[in-house]
Amino acid sequence: MRLLKIVPDHTNIDFVRLRRLAFAITLILSVLAIGLTYARGLNFGVDFVGGLMIEEKFAATPPIDQVRQAVDRLGVGEAFIQPVGDGRTLNIRLPVQAGANEGATNAAVRKVEAELARRFPGATFSRYSTVSGKVSGELIRNGALAVVLAILGIGLFAILRFEWQFGVSTVVAIIHDLLMTLGFFALTRFEFDLNIVAAVLTIIGYSINDKIVIDDRIRENMRRYRKMEMREIINTSVNETLPRTVMTSLTILLALFALLLLGGHVLRGFTAAMILGIFVGTYSSIYVSSSLLITLGLRAEPTREKPGTLDKRERMGDAERITPRKL
Repeated sequence: MRLLKIVPDHTNIDFVRLRRLAFAITLILSVLAIGLTYARGLNFGVDFVGGLMIEEKFAATPPIDQVRQAVDRLGVGEAFIQPVGDGRTLNIRLPVQAGANEGATNAAVRKVEAELARRFPGATFSRYSTVSGKVSGELIRNGALAVVLAILGIGLFAILRFEWQFGVSTVVAIIHDLLMTLGFFALTRFEFDLNIVAAVLTIIGYSINDKIVIDDRIRENMRRYRKMEMREIINTSVNETLPRTVMTSLTILLALFALLLLGGHVLRGFTAAMILGIFVGTYSSIYVSSSLLITLGLRAEPTREKPGTLDKRERMGDAERITPRKL
């Protein structure tokens, strides 16, 4: 039985040749993501802004303006309404209720539920969640701290495990992945809550896993092909790990697309973030992190040998020298 091969054997793609174009695209997308996040902001969920979130299902797609007017007349605060799924389900977000106790929250939920059922026959209450302002502030700090510590820890590990160039390139690639995720949520207005923080940390974990595999192969080939140019070493290393990268990304995407289609709107933001992270993380591993090593001045330094002698690995490396084919 023949094995399925997504990437043919002996694939030699000159990835490094496109590094300047890749750097330009990366810079433009990063600036756009920062500008978009600053201009539009993120649609923070109740986890981060505090307040009361009510999910209401309607028999038909409701007019959002009429729903907002009906809720605003109840005196429970200004409502922020966002359609989810097929548009017949609305997330109604309200500020923290006066008194900030369970009784005040339940009273507000009952008011909204009764008024919408009266104004829109067939409307049914699904669920609600509430977070106090103090708790939401702590969640923001803890979520940001978790992301920052993850990035710093990964960069420090890469420096200690390899060389400082690997640590810098890894941190740059991870920051790129993070900015792309933030820009995506600013553009799509998906709710940004603790589930998305978990998705961001998962994306970082996947990205670093792929980057470490490629970096380890680069360092191995630096020792094996000590007279080969750094450009050729990186191309060879990326091509050697390309089947593993493609197969891993493909199998994860199959599971994520199934979750996107069947997981319901509650998991839609999390799943969309993960799918974006797989594409962005794979791109940054190949075109950003690896190619940046050349810009940072990484070189394959030959070890000192006695005059007129070559060790076995160097003789083998010269004999197996690979020159990637330019596309």
